[in-house]
Amino acid sequence: MPDGREISIETGRLARQADGAVIVKQGKTMLLATVVSSKEVNEDVDFLPLTVEYQEKYAATGRFPGGFFKREARPSEYEILISRLVDRALRPLFPDDYHAETQVLITLISGDKNDAPDALAALAASAALMVSDIPFNGPISEVRVARIEGQLIINPPIDKMEAADLDVIVAATTKDIIMVEGEMKEISEAEMLKVLKFAHDHIKIQCQAQHELAGMIEKAANKREYSHETNDEELKERMYTELYPKCYEVAGLGTAKQQRSELFNKILEDFVDTFQEEEAVEKASMIKRYYHNIEKEAVRNFVLDERKRIDGRKLDEIRPIWSEVDYLPSVHGSAIFTRGETQALVTVTLGTKLDSQVIDGAVFEGKSDFILHYNFPSFSTGEVRFRGGTSRREIGHGNLALRALKPVIPDSSINPYTIRVVSDILESNGSSSMATVCGGTLALMDAGVKIEKPVSGIAMGLITNKDGSKYAVLSDILGDEDHLGDMDFKVTGTRDGITACQMDIKVDGLSYEILEEALAQALKGRLHILNEIEKTISTPREDYKPHVPRIEQMTVPKEFIGAIIGPGGKIIQEIQATTNSTIVIEEVGEYGIVDIVSVDKESIEAAKEKIKAIIAIPEIGNTYRGKVKSIITFGAIVEILPGKEGLLHISEIDWRRIANVEDVLKVGDEVDVKLLEIDSKNGKLKLSRKQLLPKPEGYQESRRREKGDKPQRDYRNNRDHRPKGDSDNRSFRPDRPPRS
Repeated sequence: MPDGREISIETGRLARQADGAVIVKQGKTMLLATVVSSKEVNEDVDFLPLTVEYQEKYAATGRFPGGFFKREARPSEYEILISRLVDRALRPLFPDDYHAETQVLITLISGDKNDAPDALAALAASAALMVSDIPFNGPISEVRVARIEGQLIINPPIDKMEAADLDVIVAATTKDIIMVEGEMKEISEAEMLKVLKFAHDHIKIQCQAQHELAGMIEKAANKREYSHETNDEELKERMYTELYPKCYEVAGLGTAKQQRSELFNKILEDFVDTFQEEEAVEKASMIKRYYHNIEKEAVRNFVLDERKRIDGRKLDEIRPIWSEVDYLPSVHGSAIFTRGETQALVTVTLGTKLDSQVIDGAVFEGKSDFILHYNFPSFSTGEVRFRGGTSRREIGHGNLALRALKPVIPDSSINPYTIRVVSDILESNGSSSMATVCGGTLALMDAGVKIEKPVSGIAMGLITNKDGSKYAVLSDILGDEDHLGDMDFKVTGTRDGITACQMDIKVDGLSYEILEEALAQALKGRLHILNEIEKTISTPREDYKPHVPRIEQMTVPKEFIGAIIGPGGKIIQEIQATTNSTIVIEEVGEYGIVDIVSVDKESIEAAKEKIKAIIAIPEIGNTYRGKVKSIITFGAIVEILPGKEGLLHISEIDWRRIANVEDVLKVGDEVDVKLLEIDSKNGKLKLSRKQLLPKPEGYQESRRREKGDKPQRDYRNNRDHRPKGDSDNRSFRPDRPPRS
């Protein structure tokens, strides 16, 4: 590592019955990667059944799993995303004719809270393949690149990532970059290329280390022999001769997706009909495989030769766009975004901190107040599929859209809400994740979320010939162009720079010049889409919709949080019940951030006044509206502020004499009192009611009559009025008789 940290790769000690197994270690972080590939192959399989799974053991960081069963269960979204990163980097490097079921398992067996394991997972998986006898055109490796205070850093510690304005994971072989995924705060295309080159330089070092390790392993030098395809060269040649011209012709018709699919299928069906039924069944697998390759070559050659697309567009032309906001009347924000045959219905829901997502992983813990979910139902492509749980693809596409929009979401001082964005794909023919980004921007502005700038996204494609002498960069690719092309490069951003990207490259030898052209063409497409978005809505609404819960924030000293909550939550529950509001308190440093949530302003103001009363400090001389909490023999206990009670002595209730407190006051009465005194020793409060009442006329004379008082004489200063028999040197004691 460039900062002096060391990464080690070890093999031969653990998991020796796997085809390949390694331990990758950096500091206290250790990953066990294993790979097993079946020796038996189903002849009907014409693809690579590759499974990549990443799992974190909670014991690795000294933690218990959550939940009732207290054991690792279904993978978290974080684990799924790492699995996808590794899968996308490895898959293109297996031989095209290798169809054995292959499983790569990567397990975090020791973790450090400051070392992110995702940057090491692909290195571990590739190393396990390199020391095995499984055919693999590697090695590859991945690194994370972050920019912190203007400096690019490889695999930075987690505690430094908060200051990063760029977070990108790059995978590459010694020769070529093959996968990119990340988020950034509006960087330029030139800066993006600089990041890729910087990452590639360090990946080459890790690839060289894997070559050296594999050179020490005898099994790695003798890769297994395999024969997973049965071929008929005569049939292959016949099909190419008969079907290639027909496929080329269909590619040039410029038809829509469904019609084009029907035409391509008709070519295959007509050819199969030329065989006897038994022979067609026998050769079905070969015919299907050969036809796929012919169709792919015909479409690719048409694009390269004619510089046109299979739907009739120019290479850099964007499909027609229309959009609409406020489509759903009951939701907090909604939008429809349609581009060609891809359509997303996006909703925004605004909630409190109680709605934030809890992240409870072995390494990463915390909460997220911005959530984005992506759904891809089967009807969006006109198919019938079993409806199971959320797929890995849906999680990955949703995460990409979240990364794209996250940089423009305002912080909590401006946006006190937890935000949930949901994108339901209603139609799909290419880049539904980018439709999610565009629809998400529209829906957020419709909801009144003060996003900093609108964000758009575009998917770029690439088609090259075999020797790389001809290529075509495609803007806003179709599903067929993604499937048959050499690159899927998704770029999102504002007018001022890139916010997220995801790239999968399926061909060797992609030059930085082609990447530079693709980025420049993507910028042009992004700006066009932004112009179309802003025709519908260009800035966030001035206010939230009437049915959106309102949130106002208060900052209170930390020491008052307990007083607001009260014993067992009694005080806060009472405030919520009496004001019809929801109150959420979060401790931030030396302060408490209080969110008051309600559907109307009056409830919020009422709750604010009650909280202000709790945090208020009683001041001598101030008048308070108090509530009688209890009656005692010599007075009443009155609560002048929530949690702050004082004594209203019987003598301070009224100017007139009161024999029984309950003749004037009862528990629950509200009464105005004045704070006379705060005991400096125990903080007890002395209250008065009578000080706020007008003093009756003749009050002093009436008091003397009530007590039977008589004018008193001062015997100390008037010798003539002293009792007889009392000498000058004796004090007067009326309770004693004079001395004799």
